[in-house]
Amino acid sequence: MSQAVPLMALAASVGAGLIAGVFFAFSTFVMRGLAGVSPEAGVAAMQSINRTVFHPLMMGLFIGLVPAGLVFAGLAWYHGWTGWEFIVAGAALYAVGTFGITAAFNVPLNNALDAVEAGSAQADELWARYLDRWTFWNHMRTIAAVLAAAAYALALIGF
Repeated sequence: MSQAVPLMALAASVGAGLIAGVFFAFSTFVMRGLAGVSPEAGVAAMQSINRTVFHPLMMGLFIGLVPAGLVFAGLAWYHGWTGWEFIVAGAALYAVGTFGITAAFNVPLNNALDAVEAGSAQADELWARYLDRWTFWNHMRTIAAVLAAAAYALALIGF
């Protein structure tokens, strides 16, 4: 089992890093690009993005890292594996800071946006608030995913 631990830490680090990269792209240029177009175009584009994100690879990685990380953390703690503290921290950061923020903040904002018709007065009003709120919470989950990836990577130092 000891040879599998570094491979699991590496896989968790790469997975969290991939998710961090997706979120980072949204924080640094996607949302800024959408803010630069008309509200109708921005709403329609974000609605389309929010509907197409449910790709098996994206959702499998994004959601799958939660139970995999928690099981990995539980095993690491229970067996006292080298770097277990970093593995537990990585799993917690990812589960709470990445997945938890998404579920508590980004998804409800996405659902509210999905419920309006692009080009309507209601959509334009919502869009003005959506951009700032969604992006703020995206920054937070980006930071959490980066820190989770770093924590898993730090677990590798002992191997």
